[in-house]
Amino acid sequence: MNRKIIIPNGGEAIKAEYKEQLIQEYSGNPLIEALPQISSKIEVIDKLSVYPKYDDKERILESHYRVHLVQRLFQCFQPLEIHLDIESRLSRVIRQSYLARNPFRPEFASGLQDGYRMIQNLSLDLTVNSSFRTTAAGFSIVGVSGMGKTTAVNRILSMIPQIIVHSKYKENNFSIYQLVWLKLDCPYDGSIRGLCMEFFNKVDSLLGTKYYQKHINGRHTVDTMLSVMSQIARSIGLGLLIIDEIQHLKQAKSGGSERMLNFFVTLVNTIGVPVVLIGTMKALSLLQGEFRQARRGSGQGDLTYERLKQDDNWELLLSALWDYQWTKTPVFLTSRISNMMYEHSQGIIDIAVKLYAMAQIRAILSGSELVDEALIRQVAEENFKLVKPMIEALKSGDIRRIAQFEDICPINFEEFISLQRPRYDLDINMKELQLLKKRKKEAEENKTSREKAIMKLIELEIDTESAETAIAEVITIDGESIGTGELVIKALQKIADSEKRQKKKQRKKKDVKARGRDDIRAIVEEDKHKQVSAYTMLKEKGYIKHSDVDCCMEGKKIC
Repeated sequence: MNRKIIIPNGGEAIKAEYKEQLIQEYSGNPLIEALPQISSKIEVIDKLSVYPKYDDKERILESHYRVHLVQRLFQCFQPLEIHLDIESRLSRVIRQSYLARNPFRPEFASGLQDGYRMIQNLSLDLTVNSSFRTTAAGFSIVGVSGMGKTTAVNRILSMIPQIIVHSKYKENNFSIYQLVWLKLDCPYDGSIRGLCMEFFNKVDSLLGTKYYQKHINGRHTVDTMLSVMSQIARSIGLGLLIIDEIQHLKQAKSGGSERMLNFFVTLVNTIGVPVVLIGTMKALSLLQGEFRQARRGSGQGDLTYERLKQDDNWELLLSALWDYQWTKTPVFLTSRISNMMYEHSQGIIDIAVKLYAMAQIRAILSGSELVDEALIRQVAEENFKLVKPMIEALKSGDIRRIAQFEDICPINFEEFISLQRPRYDLDINMKELQLLKKRKKEAEENKTSREKAIMKLIELEIDTESAETAIAEVITIDGESIGTGELVIKALQKIADSEKRQKKKQRKKKDVKARGRDDIRAIVEEDKHKQVSAYTMLKEKGYIKHSDVDCCMEGKKIC
């Protein structure tokens, strides 16, 4: 059964299928029962894992192909312990948020009415529904850039259907689009208006609504837009709101960051929509104080996405990457190589992946075709100069030194490739040109008289088929030892004779066609094709009258 539905002017959704719940409090709530079953750790690992296609035979391809293949390393996703933790948290917060928002309970309808009145009064007082008790729990994910926070969250969200279409639940009409999760990027300037605009735009693109057109205009204040945003979140059954790049709030105007964080707290505490904030270490100071205090009783706890320690997680990641080698000489992952990789990446996943990819690119383009400790060190020292101060700080373990670096300078992989090509291409091009020249010379010397003669005839604008036929005829008569010059001359004579014969035949056919049908020559020519004697044909045409001989032959007498 195909459960997929395309919402008019919106995105792809699935039809609701309600599943029996083993956890009692999850039963009887269509917003929870329509979610996928809770996954085990093994199932999560299986769903999250991405291992791109690889074939050992690819290592024998030419270098310009293998440089492309190295890009597959960036598709690889190896689930680690922290990914299992994040998946479990998101699975819990979504279900917990729906506990207090069961559409078949009176509180759900009264909450929608309160939200409508709030918009009419242009008020952001979301606490008017005193009977509502939230079960939602927001939390934050903060860590150094390059650890794959966003990638991990996106992979986990891909396991959860984003839109579920309900029509009937237990014989009750229940028509609703359930938006299970929504992920937004915090505007680069940290503006609340920018966030509201992105919210309306995203919801419209998914559900085919027109909130952006209706609410983004000069008459609506930021408070009004926040009120509308809250009401929409209620009405579409939003299960989780994720705000990425939350460190951009540091760019907000005075009081802007506090105002936005307070709004997120309001969503969690009074509407029941959990908010997950993702950011780099820059965001750490923002997420202290009121925002943290407001969520102290949530029980989820904030998650610090730390760099990998040199433990089983590190070895698991590195062994997954090491399965992809496109150098001609494969190398086993030794403890010394592992130590070298860790020394120059300090457990930051993005740096580790790029270091390994760059080392392979260097090995392929330089012709060394070997990734060893020396090459890894060389690539790191030459290309990681911008991140070296932070790497050194991380090595030292000195908190004061580490605190100086709120973020890591990005490593531009494409720029690395573009710089590597000129370095080796000039040398490679010269070698290739010399090799091509040598091969061409050898090929010329190894050509037989037959091949040389054919090439000469082709240069004289004689078609290949005629040239090959004429050469073959001459060699059949005179043998392979005939010189190229003599072979060409005799072949030309053959071709000339052949052309004369062809012209003669064509002229003869033309002459026959030019004669009239009653022309004796034409009749005789026709006899040859019909295999009938000329006498018989001429007699049939009336040119020869019956004679006595004919009569006698036919047993008749002429009267």
